[in-house]
Amino acid sequence: MKILSTERIPIKFWLDDIDGEVLKQARNLANLQYAYKHIAIMPDAHVGYGMPIGGVMATREVIVPNAVGVDIGCGMTAVKSDIREIPETDLRRLVIEFKNVIPLGFTHHKEKQSWEGFQRAPDIEIIQKELDNAKYQLGTLGGGNHFIEIQQGDDGFIWIMIHSGSRNFGLKTATDFHQKAVKFCEKYHQDIPDRDLSFLPLDSKEGMNYFTAMNYALEFSRANRKLMMERIIQIIGKSHFPEEMIHVQHNYASKEIHFGREVIVHRKGAIKAAAGMTGIIPGSMGTRSYITEGLGNAESFLSSSHGAGRRLGRREAIRHLNLDEEQKKMGGIIGKPQKQSELEEAPGAYKPIDVVMANQTDLVRILTTLQPLANIKG
Repeated sequence: MKILSTERIPIKFWLDDIDGEVLKQARNLANLQYAYKHIAIMPDAHVGYGMPIGGVMATREVIVPNAVGVDIGCGMTAVKSDIREIPETDLRRLVIEFKNVIPLGFTHHKEKQSWEGFQRAPDIEIIQKELDNAKYQLGTLGGGNHFIEIQQGDDGFIWIMIHSGSRNFGLKTATDFHQKAVKFCEKYHQDIPDRDLSFLPLDSKEGMNYFTAMNYALEFSRANRKLMMERIIQIIGKSHFPEEMIHVQHNYASKEIHFGREVIVHRKGAIKAAAGMTGIIPGSMGTRSYITEGLGNAESFLSSSHGAGRRLGRREAIRHLNLDEEQKKMGGIIGKPQKQSELEEAPGAYKPIDVVMANQTDLVRILTTLQPLANIKG
């Protein structure tokens, strides 16, 4: 951990090389008047809207929508099977079958999906406005860096892992409340380092509504991944999955006690890593992922990285990465990019996951290492 003490509060970094724009955003966070104690920057940090992805910030009295992110509740679900080996022909068949039951990218289900949570949606305008659409989005993967992966664990067993979020439902909620935060800060002439760090007082109507809407989107996101995983388990066979699913979220804010007082901890592209807490930290589509145990480091606000973190932007990756080289990096993994336009999520677009893990040995310990066998990208 390195400390920068030139701003209003310190910035603590868990990485060796920091991008200039990430550093600028970290300084802005440290100078936000409601930010508490220090800012924590995880080893996978890269630029986001207002706050770096891979940033952790605690605040007093206010909540910052862009410090949660536009994909509220984006996270991971993983489950261990009792299967020790899957032949390549079966892997290819499973990939096809998964795609037949789980819509990818911008595709939604043609019929409304069932979830008991729809019956208790909060009476908040944006939630009610998007609720009907959300019933078609539940159980869909989405695009970008969202994925389904079949993996081989160093424990000898096959694992299934899903990365997805709250879909357009969460995006619309995040966008709506960020705009409300901007209007609040402009109306009351709030001094903020960056317009993208506009906030809402937690005890205001809009602040309470955002907190309620965000938590509902978190529930939706978890239910989204759970439904996809249940359909995958049904294809493979329920009897092969005797253990419970592991669920982790990495775009959210929560009320917690840190350094003796209640604060709002914003984790944007970071997971909670309280002592003994099980986590999921994925690499790129060509590298290892990890099941971890949190070490409860107070200096990171009990947090760790959420993945490898981008090294190149999506357009930059398509322009600069070499297709042949990226295919070679993936070896025999099913699902490798087949054309230049598919390189936005290639291994070379991400930081080396082994470096990320080496930089956070005081935040988590590795329980299981998972090697990808087949990857489905949104």
